[in-house]
Amino acid sequence: MIKNGLFTSESVSDGHPDKICDQISDAILDACLEQDPMSRVAIEAAIKNKTLFLLGEITSNAVIEPAEIARSVLREIGHEDERWGVEVSTLRVIEEIHQQSAEIGASVDGQETGAGDQGIMFGYAHAGLLNMMPLPIALAHALMERHLAFRTLSVGETIGPDAKAQVTFKFKDGRPVGLDTVVFSTQHAPDVTLDAVRELVYTHILSPVLQELLTPLVKVHINPAGSFTMGGPIADAGLTGRKIIVDSYGGAARHGGGAFSGKDATKVDRSGAYAARQLARDVLKRGWAKTCEARVAYAIGISKPVDISFETFGTETDGSVSNRYQKEGIDVAALMTPSSILHRLKLDRPIYRTTSNFGHFGHAGFTWEQRTLIEDKEGRDQSSLIISKDQPITSVVRRYKLSISTEEDNERLKTLLTMERLLLASYGEAGLSQMWKTSLEGMCKAHPYFGRHIRLEIINGLNI
Repeated sequence: MIKNGLFTSESVSDGHPDKICDQISDAILDACLEQDPMSRVAIEAAIKNKTLFLLGEITSNAVIEPAEIARSVLREIGHEDERWGVEVSTLRVIEEIHQQSAEIGASVDGQETGAGDQGIMFGYAHAGLLNMMPLPIALAHALMERHLAFRTLSVGETIGPDAKAQVTFKFKDGRPVGLDTVVFSTQHAPDVTLDAVRELVYTHILSPVLQELLTPLVKVHINPAGSFTMGGPIADAGLTGRKIIVDSYGGAARHGGGAFSGKDATKVDRSGAYAARQLARDVLKRGWAKTCEARVAYAIGISKPVDISFETFGTETDGSVSNRYQKEGIDVAALMTPSSILHRLKLDRPIYRTTSNFGHFGHAGFTWEQRTLIEDKEGRDQSSLIISKDQPITSVVRRYKLSISTEEDNERLKTLLTMERLLLASYGEAGLSQMWKTSLEGMCKAHPYFGRHIRLEIINGLNI
């Protein structure tokens, strides 16, 4: 937990070499789950120059072509030709993919699903923001989402896919009191001047996201090292799972060390971290603390965690969190078994490519951000904070004819509103109205990232 002084978090773009690999790994996982929800996948990717390595284990009835899936991901990022360094048509793909170890399979796929590995996982929630995320990482992700939206426009065509954002905030007594420094570096075309790049980034990326936070006192560094024309895998090697702090809480909370991308839900490195985040959010929703870090540890092949504990950093309201769950009659250990997590969070669906950019936490479309640990008989959150039907109906509600009656509807609305704000900043009111009128398929093709979020809403059951 951040108390006093400065704290910094960073995020990276979808075209960063490590994030390219995360997306490829999760796209392969999704392709398997789409055909076979029981797929067992642990797939890694590594890329350098024009060579991509795919390695790992897949046990599935799905019939897929990993190399073609990887090429499709690169095309979506913008690597249609050599303009940004990688040309998909000349990419060399080396595969070393085998079935999951029979010994691991036997320990995991028994009568009660065992943990796919030993390890420790952390989940974190802080009451300062609506999405219960630390402010520095939330803003860093927002800058990277804006970067993606901007470079798809004609005015942003000179901005390349590889980029990083870093946000430094000043804190006092655990509260953010001011933005101190922003560092933003982005790949760009060789024929655009550094001054022009800095003007584009400041005007079209930093200002729309940071708004009133961006005062004259804020130190701003845009491409501080100078020109950045060579980026992506041509400049740096990429590897799946090398951005675990970007993927989680930006360093504001601990991380167990296990990467997320490319792993199915029996791998508790991923599912355990998602469930721990849900657990930390649940503590805050119950009003038991203002900040919570949930800790869980597993032994391979054993379903129940060997340890579950909580740290509330002195913000608890009345006694320990563990004791309060016991008084409520809630068996947290039973709720944190791999089978319970998989069922409760619906983790056997092809949702993972959407998680591989801009953090795995804080986005309302993900089930671990929507649901509480315990639901009533009708499947609704007990701790719902429902939007009142007396409130003005937003344009998004009208467009989607969404009935606000459950916490899930409320959370999905937040996702759609976030998407609308980003698209509005990118395309303007007239352009946005036109985009909503286009077909869903056309929308997905025109803007793959937002298209995937819309697809996630459909998978989650939203009737568009």
